[in-house]
Amino acid sequence: MHIPSGRDVVGSWRSGGPVVVWAIITICSVVWLLETALRLFSHDVYSALMVRGMFIPAVIRSCPWSWFTSMFLHAPTILHVLFNMLTLWVVGPYLERMLGHLSFAVMYVVSGLGGAVGIFVWSRVTGEWATASYGASGAIFGLFGAVLIAHRAMGEDVRSIVIWIAINLAVPLVVSGVAWQAHVGGLVAGGVLTWLMIAGPSSLRSKTINVRMAVYGTIVILALVGIGVLCLM
Repeated sequence: MHIPSGRDVVGSWRSGGPVVVWAIITICSVVWLLETALRLFSHDVYSALMVRGMFIPAVIRSCPWSWFTSMFLHAPTILHVLFNMLTLWVVGPYLERMLGHLSFAVMYVVSGLGGAVGIFVWSRVTGEWATASYGASGAIFGLFGAVLIAHRAMGEDVRSIVIWIAINLAVPLVVSGVAWQAHVGGLVAGGVLTWLMIAGPSSLRSKTINVRMAVYGTIVILALVGIGVLCLM
């Protein structure tokens, strides 16, 4: 993968290139390097960063920012961040070209919030409030959901996408410690948001993608927050 220069970024933004995808990859990689350094040289700070940055329903009242920050933290092993970033690079540029930079960023964040809600719902059902989740996979599954719904709406064969999603959902069966609940939550959030973008009220269908994303993104975020609040009650 070519690392873009400042001039490349400006050109990519104007031409519809994967600027946001690169930004996310860069942020996640830098944060992982910071985690690694802290883990080696200041384990107490590392522990504080992870506990207060990852999404844990039991402490969400004191760490509400973890809804967002958990999307950019990863496990100490390089395989976690590497697999997520490679997967993002596979699916992200296609969606960013389709949606545009800003709408793609909203889709990613909404999907990540959906992943957190997946953990919330699981905690409410099982009473396991200490379940922790962190990583970009919840948001990435939301992108899978977006591609699935978009291709289905265009009348294209989606069997390969369904198989890919099913394989990734099955990973927790062979790899322990994977927060599959976040994967399901992200998949549903991304899919619902994309469905609204395509099949929403006719009065909004003529609006630009960014306008529709602003409206439906806000609606889905409020719904996700509402579900989270209900789970805490």
